[in-house]
Amino acid sequence: MFLMTPTLPAASAAGSLAPFAPLLDGPSAPGLPASAPAAGAVEAIEDSLRSPRRWQPKQVLVTASAADTPHGRAIVARCEAAGIDRIELLRADRLPPLRGGDERATYALAKATLAVVTSAPSARRLAPIPPSADWRLDLAVGCPAHCQYCYLAGSLAGPPVTRVFADLPDVLSAMDTHVGRGGVTSTSRHRAGEGTTFEVSCYTDPLGIEHLTGSLAATIAHVGTRDWPSPVGLRFTTKFDDVAPLLDLPHAGRTRVRFSVNSAGPAGAERFEGGTARVRERLGALRRLALAGYPVGLTIAPVIPGPGWQDAYGALLDDVASALRDVPDPDLTAEVITHRFTPKSREVLLGWYPRTQLEMDPAQRATKRGKYASIKHVYTPPVMAEVRAWFERELERRLPTARLLYFT
Repeated sequence: MFLMTPTLPAASAAGSLAPFAPLLDGPSAPGLPASAPAAGAVEAIEDSLRSPRRWQPKQVLVTASAADTPHGRAIVARCEAAGIDRIELLRADRLPPLRGGDERATYALAKATLAVVTSAPSARRLAPIPPSADWRLDLAVGCPAHCQYCYLAGSLAGPPVTRVFADLPDVLSAMDTHVGRGGVTSTSRHRAGEGTTFEVSCYTDPLGIEHLTGSLAATIAHVGTRDWPSPVGLRFTTKFDDVAPLLDLPHAGRTRVRFSVNSAGPAGAERFEGGTARVRERLGALRRLALAGYPVGLTIAPVIPGPGWQDAYGALLDDVASALRDVPDPDLTAEVITHRFTPKSREVLLGWYPRTQLEMDPAQRATKRGKYASIKHVYTPPVMAEVRAWFERELERRLPTARLLYFT
């Protein structure tokens, strides 16, 4: 139901995403690839794709300016179609305070809220995002997942509401003046072939909210169909598996979809990733996208070298190999990121997850200092050296076609 305002104004053509209207309406899900699975593991992976993991917020808050945009109205329509009962159209552009009785209750309320807003000018001033990409491009801020190691816990202020930007044409227009100006991939001999890269998953999981926003599909089509003055690459990482709306997009091979994967099973790091698709389901989604011609990738993160970690991550790499076994010439990359935390993120995460079994003991870690005297707790140099050597060796042995972009 709508609260406060019963109807939305009719969409205007000015400033709309008319070329991408079919994408915003939500394409029908194509069937599974016709090629037979290469192994029993792949059969299980593809069976799991019949019911992709979708986030269903309990409430949607829409600011006045967002409700006045075509994309904002399209998001509201998607939320209605998804059966969300509480959609509140606000009279102004300020979100109401979201506070529960304690920190845990505030967290739960915020995590169940989708806010449809317009971007601040600062969000359209793109910043470098090494080592991932030349530029950070935000379609949304906040993530619906419940990862007990979440790095956003120390990066974003206030309750963890997921905010999606309704002024998508304005957000995408910021790309124009940044093409050819990057300093991360564009100037790298190792990665120059990627062109000017734009990362859209720094502060959100865009696939996790795509069924409600349509923003990711519109962005992929924008990058894939625009006549850029020099090569451009779009990048995002996800822990979700609802890739059907992306399969038939005109991506032109310019979007690399990376799946954040971890050691699975009851003792693996996957158990710290609440509200997400299982790792096996993510690998099935990776396979489908690779068959649809997308460049794909692995974000193996955060690597947690607990007891038996070599066997656990070895099994993960073998499962990736099985998922891609009969995919012709997959374009596969890997990024390996070890677990780390800051004093602030540790405090916030322990407030959100007071019973976590995730190790966050500064006494067991080395201290890494960054800009402006920032502190980060990472594994000790001997552990980092061991983990790096293992992944460099085993990626080459088990996934010989994968390119390791970086280890950190």
